[in-house]
Amino acid sequence: MPLRISMKDGEEIIINGALIRATGRVSLEIKNAATVLRGKELMRVEEATTPARRLYLACMMAYVDGEGRPAHQESLVELIRDLLDALQSQAARNCLIIIAQKVACGEFYKALSDCRWLISYEAKALARDLPEAV
Repeated sequence: MPLRISMKDGEEIIINGALIRATGRVSLEIKNAATVLRGKELMRVEEATTPARRLYLACMMAYVDGEGRPAHQESLVELIRDLLDALQSQAARNCLIIIAQKVACGEFYKALSDCRWLISYEAKALARDLPEAV
């Protein structure tokens, strides 16, 4: 079954490692297996400002960059190990273990969803630790 994607002017998508930007409104139909990340799923290097965001970026790169996948997987293993050592919440640790399992199976796209949960958790945890401005 083909994947149908509608894009607005200026929206970006990665298909098989190629960054594509819509010029005007466009509809795409992808008829075979491809690695696809839509605009809202994309993260730029400068946005990877926290450990969970760096994990997401490494996972995203492993998904879209087939040639560089071994290097991205090494980064993923290091990031997962560091986060496991740092996280105290059992829910966050469980999420990280699920991410590690998906990464080990090469299910990078599925792991991105769990990374988004971890980013949300991290943002809430950091917000709790910051003193309120007066």
